Amino acid sequence: MAAMAGRAAALRRSGFRFRWRTRVAACGVRGAAQDAAGRQDYDVLVIGGGSGGLACAKEAAQLGKKVAVVDYVEPSPRGTRWGLGGTCVNVGCIPKKLMHQAALLGDMIRDAPHYGWEVPQQVPHDWRKMAEAVQNHVKSLNWGHRVQLQDRKVKYFNIKASFVNEHMVCGVTKGGKEIEGALEYGITSDDIFWLKESPGKTLVVGASYVALECAGFLTGLGLDTTVMIRSIPLRGFDQQMSSLVTEHMASHGTQFLRGCTPSRVKKLPDGQLQVTWKDLASGREDMGTFDTVLWAIGRVPETRSLNLEKAGVNTNPNSHKILVDAQEATSVPHIYAIGDAAEGRPELTPTAIMAGRLLAQRLCGQSSDLMDYDNVPTTVFTPLEYGCVGLSEEEAVARHGEEHVEMVCLREPPQLVLGLHFLGPNAGEVTQGFALGIKCGASYTQVMRTVGIHPTCAEEVAKLRIAKRSGLDPTVTGC
Repeated sequence: MAAMAGRAAALRRSGFRFRWRTRVAACGVRGAAQDAAGRQDYDVLVIGGGSGGLACAKEAAQLGKKVAVVDYVEPSPRGTRWGLGGTCVNVGCIPKKLMHQAALLGDMIRDAPHYGWEVPQQVPHDWRKMAEAVQNHVKSLNWGHRVQLQDRKVKYFNIKASFVNEHMVCGVTKGGKEIEGALEYGITSDDIFWLKESPGKTLVVGASYVALECAGFLTGLGLDTTVMIRSIPLRGFDQQMSSLVTEHMASHGTQFLRGCTPSRVKKLPDGQLQVTWKDLASGREDMGTFDTVLWAIGRVPETRSLNLEKAGVNTNPNSHKILVDAQEATSVPHIYAIGDAAEGRPELTPTAIMAGRLLAQRLCGQSSDLMDYDNVPTTVFTPLEYGCVGLSEEEAVARHGEEHVEMVCLREPPQLVLGLHFLGPNAGEVTQGFALGIKCGASYTQVMRTVGIHPTCAEEVAKLRIAKRSGLDPTVTGC
């Protein structure tokens, strides 16, 4: 069978195996046992070496299946490339959290004098030293994944994959609305974590969590940072919390250009980048100069090069994501998709990992459990972190009606909690704990009867007694 993970993948169903064919002359696959035509058979062939694909491959191999992983990273327009592990390990969660932590340490140094520590007024930050440490840690994780696959006898092909038909995948060599200057002079979030030198004065284009996280740690590291937002920040998240996130960032030095879209990027003789943008409200054009332009406007799944139509796998023509059912099955019964490549799934590493393991267990007859995509917690690692689980206020009102929703819980007994949103230090740690309660069907009454740990930020969740519609000031003024 095949399972698409991060990009895509395929897995065995009872009665047949999945065949992998390498074009040896073109691809140069080394150390692969194959027949005269360069073909090999596998019970489980995973296309995409991200978190979900690796989890699925390791689990299936541990359950006795013959498994292969096919993974290839298309370099960014600036030529950045990385190893096994997918977005999270290489250009997402891991390097992002480390650079976020570096920025938080800078804040602590600036706060230290208030606690009696005598530190210099200006403490310089060495981007090169931080970047080297982050990149070395990422490379150690790449190697760790390679070792784990080897230990489980999972065959790894560092090559692109393409469907020949619904039962055969072929390894192939790579190859075969633009904004003027964007590709030539801009970088993406794939590049920012691998820069050897400081990006300097930076324009971040986009309002996703990736855009705000990058802008947040760049500001925290002492860099002049501007975020250009076309419409609203953190689309899909609770908008009251999103506003609080950007307000805090603005009050701590990040600049925002709202309702603007870039039209040109031009390199000046001194090496700086001149960016021209349009104000959507007034129609006027404006421009500014920056050392770096970072595009953080979202990812498109790399499914088109897979030739899914040859296997009969249906995709969403707009998002290019693979259509799946509750079993993670595509339109072809023995081909599955998990992770970011699947339509309607949260683009989150822990979700993909759990979905991959559960899929492998079902395919190996060890379990019938399905992945539950409701009440999946997540955190946006902006300078003031934002953690959430369950429905946003907008989603709760749309689903249940405004008259039935209070404090993102139902008004009618037993007042089930529909969502929890926390903005503050260590939001991920706080949200992870409360997520278990919400997953278990916690009610507002149960939350109010939970004794808080004092003094903590998390205890405020157990003291939420003021409804938004009351108009009262919820500011905490004492213990």
